[in-house]
Amino acid sequence: MSRAGAWLRRLEVLTRPVDNETRQAMDRRWAELPAAVRTPAQALGRHGVGCEGTHGVFPRCNFSCSPCYHSREANQVRVDGPHTIAEVDRQMALLREVRGPSAHAQLIGGEVSQLSPEDHAEALAVMRRHGREPMSFTHGDFDYGYLERLAVEPDGRPRVNRLSFAAHFDTTMFGRRGIRRPGDEQELNPYRARFAAMFTRLRKEHGVRSFLAHNMTVTPANVDQIPDVIRDNRSVGFNLFSFQPAAYVGDARRWKEDFRSMTADAVWHRIEEGAGSRLQFRVFQVGDERCNRTAWGFYVGERWFSVLDEDDPADMATRDAFLTYLGGIHFNAPLRLLVPRLVRRAVRHPSIVGIAVGWLLRTVRRVGGLRTVLRERIVPMTFVMHRFMHAEDVAPAWEMMERGETSDDPVIRETQERLSACSYAMAHPETGRLVPACVQHSVLDPEENHTLRVLLPLPQRRDSQRLNGHGPRVVTGV
Repeated sequence: MSRAGAWLRRLEVLTRPVDNETRQAMDRRWAELPAAVRTPAQALGRHGVGCEGTHGVFPRCNFSCSPCYHSREANQVRVDGPHTIAEVDRQMALLREVRGPSAHAQLIGGEVSQLSPEDHAEALAVMRRHGREPMSFTHGDFDYGYLERLAVEPDGRPRVNRLSFAAHFDTTMFGRRGIRRPGDEQELNPYRARFAAMFTRLRKEHGVRSFLAHNMTVTPANVDQIPDVIRDNRSVGFNLFSFQPAAYVGDARRWKEDFRSMTADAVWHRIEEGAGSRLQFRVFQVGDERCNRTAWGFYVGERWFSVLDEDDPADMATRDAFLTYLGGIHFNAPLRLLVPRLVRRAVRHPSIVGIAVGWLLRTVRRVGGLRTVLRERIVPMTFVMHRFMHAEDVAPAWEMMERGETSDDPVIRETQERLSACSYAMAHPETGRLVPACVQHSVLDPEENHTLRVLLPLPQRRDSQRLNGHGPRVVTGV
């Protein structure tokens, strides 16, 4: 009987819709938010704690991008698998401790495919062991053989059921095989399609599913090409398009244009033009609207629809019910856990069943009726814009925040407000602190990469030519 009682208690905990640690972490996150962003649409602290990312685990990249958010020392650090795995483990452990047992985390550096497939796979496994849903960030310039070794054991068994990748393609990137200096975004379309096709092949041959995000740095030179990027590539296999207006952060040698000339509204308008629809980014808010705009929805045939219509009071009531009753539920959990968690919540709050059915019926009507749903292809598609901040604003804002001071300067005060509501955290186990990503790249990266240059120096190569008859010249890679 005692054994049965212990089993039942364990089952009750496993099927609890939101575990105590998650609830406590979300409550802390909500309390940390500035009052101005605690809106009915705010997802931070009500549905999740936000995204997470790695830093200093493999800063080196084999591309030259202008702009690049890494400091100039990043490419002077050796990629080292054991270092990567150990640092990922330390960082994820702190995130697990502070932010609870489940979250989305990005394996980001430099270029992730500079890791061996085996080290890459182990880093992802470490992240999962800490309850993180990992996404690898890449320029996408690797072959199917690399992807297959990452996803499949030598004996042919899949390592994972699903992989998530964010692939960066745009004209600011130099070094891609076959098109080292693209002239416009359209020239990159075959490379985007090739990348997505590898994952289609992976699922066909090994049963490994994937989630693919498309990233694009936006500058004055390519902002008007956004609509064509979306229209030309929305059917090749991506389920998310993310756009990052460039900021003055990272390697100053690569700042070529006036990044301050692009407004958030102007960039978002180009995204809407490509989507072919108004993108309702105020349905759900993620942190500060001045940093993040996100529109969740789906294509039905050629038309994009928002998952909720902000102009429909019934849909906004559905949004509020979702955050109230289903906020914090880990929807990426295995079905054997997710289904009983949802059932338990529905039993306790039966009204959500009617709310869900009402939303489904309204949505079917909005897209054109059941015949349209059955006839057309339905593709989930999310559009995101992330606006990074300029280092010259972040540095003084963070310095004052560390002293507990609020700036009188409107630009610096806005920066402080945005940092306080940041949805993207990076962990520093040596201090036990989490910092916003903009602080990491603007303030902490240069010194961190300088230290890593000493810890992980690039291998030296010997020049075949002798210098002044004094033996071979030793050259350190850059």
